[in-house]
Amino acid sequence: MTLSQLQYFCAVCRYHSITRAAQSLYISQPTISTAIHELEKEFHLSLFLHTPNKIVLTEEGAAFYQKADELLKRVRNMEEEFSHSGQSLRPLRIGIPPILSTVFLPQLTEEFEETYHIPLQLTECASHRAAELVQEEKLDILLGNLDVYNLEQYHYHLMQEDHYVYCVSKNHPLAQASSVTLPDLKDESIILFHMDSVQAVTIQSAFQALSLKPQVKLYISQLTTMMKYLESGRYGAFLYSSIPIDETKFVRLPLKPEIKAKFGILWKKGIFLSHGLEQWIRFVKSRG
Repeated sequence: MTLSQLQYFCAVCRYHSITRAAQSLYISQPTISTAIHELEKEFHLSLFLHTPNKIVLTEEGAAFYQKADELLKRVRNMEEEFSHSGQSLRPLRIGIPPILSTVFLPQLTEEFEETYHIPLQLTECASHRAAELVQEEKLDILLGNLDVYNLEQYHYHLMQEDHYVYCVSKNHPLAQASSVTLPDLKDESIILFHMDSVQAVTIQSAFQALSLKPQVKLYISQLTTMMKYLESGRYGAFLYSSIPIDETKFVRLPLKPEIKAKFGILWKKGIFLSHGLEQWIRFVKSRG
């Protein structure tokens, strides 16, 4: 028995529906069904009766719910008591790739902290690495690119979709182009973010799919450094279209065909949702 199993079970009891319980917890229906099945198997109980319109607790299920609900309330009380007993609340640990910091920060995090008074601890790292740290429970959540992950290993919420553009300075030979294709860029000097970033993996895979090898001259970790190199007019870089740039110095060239990207939050399956994590998920989802 785990706290997350009890949390899922109690949600079904409150909503009389696996579908609504899954929606309230931002997880899949099979995850809840599996948790309930495991509880029934462990304790040799039949917890629910299924009717055409809803599911109803059995007598032993009602007794189990009373105990489970009391236990979860004690856990919540303990969490709040000991979170406040120190000098500060335990922060919610969020991993975010540097390139997306300019898209989502600081407005998103400042609004959350001001509204819920829950501190956030941000760690800049590639989405690949951040997802690994979420799985290892060294981070609570990833705010990043969702494109290359096996999402079946995680719960996630899609925040927005975007696409890549090719960014050059206004003194670059391609600056007047209306659009570019990957074959157009096969001999261009290109800058990518570090090799384990989603951006680098996505772009290199797109070139490889066309049997092309990009001329990557630099792998860089910071957007500001990348833009300084672009100013010379010798390099180009792939950026998300939503990344703000100085339009007096640089231009965004559309890619044909588009290479799309998806941004969102991602957290580990099967964990007990702390108060802070639950509030963060609700907050992000409320923003669309």
